[in-house]
Amino acid sequence: MSQRDVVSWNALLTALWRGGRGHLPAARRLFDAMPARNVISWNSIVAGCLAHGDLAAASAYFARAPTRNVATWNAMLAGLFRLGLVEDADRLFAEMPVRNVVSYTAMVDGLARRGEVARAREVFDSMPQRNLVSWAAMISGYVENAMFAEARELFEAMPEKNVVACTAMITGYCKEGNVDSARILFDGIRVKDVISWNAMITGYVHNGHGEEAMRLHVVMHKEGVKPDHATLIAVLTASSALALLRQGKSVHAIAIKALLESSTSFSNALMTMYSRCGSVGESEFVFLNLKGQDIVSWNTIIAAYAQHGKYQKVIALFNEMEVRGLTPDDITFLSVLSACGHVGMVDVSLKLFDLMSSKYGISPRAEHYACIVDILSRAGQLEKACNYIKDMPLEAEKNIWGALLGACQTHGYVQLGELAAEMLVQSDSASSGPYVMLSNIYAAAGMWGQVNRIRGQMKERGVKKQPGYSWTEIANEVHMFVGGDASHPEMRKIIYELRKINLHMQIVTDETHIMAELA
Repeated sequence: MSQRDVVSWNALLTALWRGGRGHLPAARRLFDAMPARNVISWNSIVAGCLAHGDLAAASAYFARAPTRNVATWNAMLAGLFRLGLVEDADRLFAEMPVRNVVSYTAMVDGLARRGEVARAREVFDSMPQRNLVSWAAMISGYVENAMFAEARELFEAMPEKNVVACTAMITGYCKEGNVDSARILFDGIRVKDVISWNAMITGYVHNGHGEEAMRLHVVMHKEGVKPDHATLIAVLTASSALALLRQGKSVHAIAIKALLESSTSFSNALMTMYSRCGSVGESEFVFLNLKGQDIVSWNTIIAAYAQHGKYQKVIALFNEMEVRGLTPDDITFLSVLSACGHVGMVDVSLKLFDLMSSKYGISPRAEHYACIVDILSRAGQLEKACNYIKDMPLEAEKNIWGALLGACQTHGYVQLGELAAEMLVQSDSASSGPYVMLSNIYAAAGMWGQVNRIRGQMKERGVKKQPGYSWTEIANEVHMFVGGDASHPEMRKIIYELRKINLHMQIVTDETHIMAELA
């Protein structure tokens, strides 16, 4: 058999197992039928079995291989790490007769991904030689394990910085909230790939800079870089956060054109966007037409209905999940409890809360307790809400005490209000919310001496009430307005229009009174 024929067989073998899990048996049959094999054939079948999680088959082929080169060992090493078998990978690395830079880099990457960063650094430092991939693997390992100072130090020491290492550092800067440094580094990359664009766009989104993310996506489009699945999800998330329906629909159109809309993760993000922009009907349409529905899909549509107060839809979907044999998770219960709370279904909420642990074995998190406290508080059952807080197996967070304090203000419970406010001040002494709400409770009860005491405490501790703000979208641009802020460039026009509206409202009110008197 000619060398060319072996190459053809090897190409077909690799193409088969790369075609998906269902093609691995066919690849193995092809391998067994090959009239002749070389070391590349053995390397391919070992890599294929490991890629599909079949360690037993991979080990058998590895043991049977008549000759092994360093690539054979490297394929086995990388596969063991991919399956999370760190100790087995360790032993294999120790047994390797010959190691090259790929072997060492696989160890660095595998150990770092499994959280063993110190050991990864030991291997990195012991490398006879390093390439750009080795440096990038170690830097990425630091970033993934939130060791940003170490990542930055190693990045600065890197003799030649490539796009992979720069992208890892962009991700690191964004994770620690330093988007300005991330952007400076991003702008300095001469040849950017889609992954580096995604890192910067996603970084903006995760740090609440949705507008910057949208602008950067426009620049990406102008520079001719094709967005991928991750890009579109990030931009959709930005559209959701800013409630920009038009931009969200534009991303949807791009996904349809790029044949990416059938992706489950994209559809889930799309449902969230439509829901947050007020188009829950569109969310339902996406859900019903999604073939690969997963638990996230169900949670997303349930959350959409919950946010829009469609309690019956939420319960119907929750029941349908059980009929289809899908097990709800803690996120599912969070949405269902939220929906029940908004319509005052106290008994149903308490029953569902008990079912979490008794039927599904789910331990309630602080957010679930917050829902129950909020539901009971809204219903005026403040003593019961307080008992739930006391019986919690974990420390109550700010939102739980905040829900109780808000209910105390509504229902005029002074003593419980004092307790809730005290707990909130202990967790965040700089926040004005607890002081203001407790002051309102005292004022409603006619306790003016206490009102003055609270105001004195705020002044003494330097606590200032945070101004309110709102925003609106006009001509594809988001405009934000902050209470007491007159820095908007068109403030005169805004004040003029507000006065016109106010005058018009007065005229309408006067006309209404006149018509009422005539009637």
